[in-house]
Amino acid sequence: MMKTILCIGEALIDFIPAQKGCALKDNAVFERACGGAPANVAAAAALLGAPAKMITQLGNDAFGDYITEVLKGAGVDTSCILRTDKANTALAFVALQEDGNRDFMFYRNPSADMLLESSQIKDEWFSDCGILHFCSVDLIDAPVKDAHRRAIALAKANGANISFDPNIRLPLWDDEQECKKTVQEFIDFADILKISDEELEFITGETDMEKAAPGLFARGVKMIMFTRGKQGASIITPDFTVFADSVSVTVQDTTGAGDSIIGAFLFCLTEKGVTDLSAVSKEDMEAMLRFANFYSSYSVTKKGAITSYAGYDEIIKFIKKQIN
Repeated sequence: MMKTILCIGEALIDFIPAQKGCALKDNAVFERACGGAPANVAAAAALLGAPAKMITQLGNDAFGDYITEVLKGAGVDTSCILRTDKANTALAFVALQEDGNRDFMFYRNPSADMLLESSQIKDEWFSDCGILHFCSVDLIDAPVKDAHRRAIALAKANGANISFDPNIRLPLWDDEQECKKTVQEFIDFADILKISDEELEFITGETDMEKAAPGLFARGVKMIMFTRGKQGASIITPDFTVFADSVSVTVQDTTGAGDSIIGAFLFCLTEKGVTDLSAVSKEDMEAMLRFANFYSSYSVTKKGAITSYAGYDEIIKFIKKQIN
């Protein structure tokens, strides 16, 4: 039986514009979508067939109802999603550029997820946890930061691997240095670290992953997923590096693409029952990365994050089509 992938952090509403290539202020029509990086990862893993749970807090509002509904529909266990009257569910407005990349504007002052307290995190949630995944958006100076610390401690106590995607969103931080310091603190908990080429220098001080990797391994990281947009992705371990080239597709929207690649990769680890990351062979690692890379490539051909994610049969069809 597969172990559970637990994701902790923000679940929010993305408002995606009907028009590409417009500044936020010039967009009149937006479509709502369930988002938030940890929620996206949980949905991707669940849609592929892994047991996945989301730990967050939503407002007692219509948006909170909608997020819960969407995650349930994707197969995510929502029993660890708490609700509160103290704040509303977070909102994010996304502006799509012509190339499918995006800008964000967040409304969370505070939002319900920020008020999740460590005392609300229950031991029993982690009894079957194989991987705990989190990002940095909810590591700001709020109660939810301590909730993450407790979740990490409980996951580690249950023998789970810790996956961290810093997913830097500087507009959410009052101080850039505080963001940097916090990311450094939480890297020390990570077994799996996902970094994009855009974040590499900010996180490591290096512009070259080959130079950055040894320092990260020295801090206890066992595996780095390095994503480079159109240049594909790689997995770096202390013993080897594997690559997956980009897949040629027509890009509609890159929202949630980074979450889909790590979600699909965590699914592969879980499906194979991997507990010791250092025991994965180079061949298996390459196969898992290629699968995750195809999954992410599929997601950018559609709008939104979770709405663009494929189920297992759907992605197998897509891969066969791409290979032939």
